[in-house]
Amino acid sequence: MRSGTVRGQDRPAGWHVEAVTTDSPDQAEIRELTRSILADRAPDDRVARLDESETFDEEFYRHLGAAGLIGLDADPAAGADADPRHEIVVLEELGAGHTSMAVCLVVQYMALRLLSHYSGDDQRKRVLVPLAEGRGRVAFALSEEDGGTDIARAMRTKAVRDGAGWVLTGRKTWISGAATAGHAIVLARTSEETRSAIDGITMFLVPLDADGISVRVLDTAGIHGLDTCEVTFDDVRLDDSTVLGEAGAGFRQVIGTLNGERLNAAAVALGIARGALRSAIEYASQRQAFGRSIGSFQALQHGLVDGAVQVESARGLLTRAAEAAHAGDGRSEALSAMAKVAAADAATDITDTGMRVMGGAGYSREYPMQRYFRDARLYTFAPLTNEMLRNFIGERWLGLPRSY
Repeated sequence: MRSGTVRGQDRPAGWHVEAVTTDSPDQAEIRELTRSILADRAPDDRVARLDESETFDEEFYRHLGAAGLIGLDADPAAGADADPRHEIVVLEELGAGHTSMAVCLVVQYMALRLLSHYSGDDQRKRVLVPLAEGRGRVAFALSEEDGGTDIARAMRTKAVRDGAGWVLTGRKTWISGAATAGHAIVLARTSEETRSAIDGITMFLVPLDADGISVRVLDTAGIHGLDTCEVTFDDVRLDDSTVLGEAGAGFRQVIGTLNGERLNAAAVALGIARGALRSAIEYASQRQAFGRSIGSFQALQHGLVDGAVQVESARGLLTRAAEAAHAGDGRSEALSAMAKVAAADAATDITDTGMRVMGGAGYSREYPMQRYFRDARLYTFAPLTNEMLRNFIGERWLGLPRSY
């Protein structure tokens, strides 16, 4: 990274984008470990190569597991989750350098929570322990073609009783990592809805090599280092041991993890925003036009400054939301929703600014900006659309009438 001059001192261009002053000692240690593994095992050229070939980075995933960055400080045997303040540090750093892996870990952290709370002894030994150690992966299969935010009402995937087991039929789509994972947590309707649409849905832990399962990889605009799939279940026979938790209560069980998913999605989006801003600043500091650095142009500086304000604002919300989640504060859900909206907006705005700053270079696949630009768009609609989250915030934070 070349140096720019800040008040007469030589400092790397964009140096303050990487500065973090609010980390606890534990968070600082986790951040430094994640950055070190990224620098050693996933340099920019490797990430770009795997993104171009649409290949999952198995080796890097194993290194993260071996370093304890997947299991973190969770205690599955006691049903204790990892500290959300630690998960967001890992995910922000990965979002800034290896976005597809960050998206993968959002799913794995969610799977760890669900398995920790609802799996049996055999499932813990065969699936949960390898997952925590980076020796296995789990997909999460909820969305369907006709059901996203309203999936509980729209769900068509069903599991019906057949003797001592179940027969699973249906199709899930937009499922991250299903082509390369060993198992999937699948939600299926097992009885008709009664008082609420979320009742009568059961959560199953399904081996993805079971007879009757087919997986089709979808062609997506971004997150090329992690497969996004359609998974079809054609009379898949499951025994009772595949049920996670209580039959008929699966959707209610999942709801308890959705706040963590929003929080972690915000961390990845923040990482994308930070990585894109750093890249844009570096380029603006080096690129010459009209005999000087384009970073000296006032109009261009203002766009980058606005991006820096968005990054720091989103980080403040994310930190506050993670602290609330750790403390069991009832405001954590609304704060996590705010953090996700702020971070997603920051990521899309900054990557757009970065493309403009870099011009043709931003459009070139030789630079990471176009990847940040494509990947950031995921978080405008996942895990919930920003519009739906604004509805949620209006009701839960502002006390306005429910709008949906």
